[in-house]
Order: sequence, then structure tokens, then C-alpha cells
Amino acid sequence: MSSIYEFQVNGADHKPYDLSQHKGHPLLIYNVASKCGYTKGGYETATALYNKYKDQGFTVLAFPCNQFMSQEPGTEEEVKEFACTRFSAEFPILEKVHVNGGDEHPLYKYLKHAKKGVLGTTAIKWNFTSFLVDGEGKAVERFSPGTKASEIEKKLIPLLSASAPAGEGAVLKSTEESK
Repeated sequence: MSSIYEFQVNGADHKPYDLSQHKGHPLLIYNVASKCGYTKGGYETATALYNKYKDQGFTVLAFPCNQFMSQEPGTEEEVKEFACTRFSAEFPILEKVHVNGGDEHPLYKYLKHAKKGVLGTTAIKWNFTSFLVDGEGKAVERFSPGTKASEIEKKLIPLLSASAPAGEGAVLKSTEESK
């Protein structure tokens, strides 16, 4: 597989969610959990980045995962309700997946091999590991849980500039520049 667009994923409603609708724009793909020490910071980072850059085509895709100490026990609808109510998340919450092991989702297998973790490992170590994907559907960066929005922006802004239509003159500012 050469891009995320070749994979089948489902939305929280268990119906197919077409990843190709995001062609030409960067994405941040997270494995999320509602009962994790990283929940507050992870959702706040995802929501802040999404709200700041959604008008430029950027999207966050959240995949609930219950593989880490059963910290995401709810259904997809419960996860969606939690994220939308508690963190004002407006980005897509997708179907619950496994990110490691024999039942891992093929999308995560691709992402993990495209961007390995510390010391070349492929396993996802915890909730809120994220992958930055460029407009061509290729994973370009892997972020560990707890990564701040400003760190993700350093890699995101060049991708947004590359995906901006010619002549539109998209004004992109990092969190630090806008303070």
C-alpha cells in the first residue's frame, strides 16, 4: 500500500468512511481513549489544531482504541458524545480499532511501518499516539502521546502551505507567531 487512501475504514456509525475525501490535505490520525491520563491534553491538542486549520482543509481523524488498560470501554457513539460534549470536538470520530497485535487495523499497520517509533519500533505504546499524513496520503511524522500542538504545527504548517491552492496566499501562523 502506498497511501492511506487505499484502506477501508468505518465511521462511528459503522458505515464506510471514505478517506479519499481528504486527498490534497494533511490529516492527523490519533488513537484515542476517554479514560487515559492523556485524554484531556490529547483532545485539547486535536481540537485546537482542527479549529485553527480546518478552513485550510486540515482534519483530525480519531480512532477509539481499548487496547491500553481498557481505557476506552465505550461504544463509538459514547466516545463521540464524550469528545463532542467535553472537548467540543468537531472532527470525525471513527470506528473503534485495534492498533497493535493480530487484530490491528490495516491502516494502523501501514502507518506504524511508514513511521516507526523510538528505536525503530513499530508498536504503538499508548493512547494518543498520532500520525501526520500529507496531502498525498503518506505518513510523514509520528508523534508520541503528550506532544504539544506547537510541536505538531512545526510539521503541519509546511504541509498546509504545500496543499494551499496557487495564488490563494494562505496565511499560516504557528501558535508561537500568533501570540
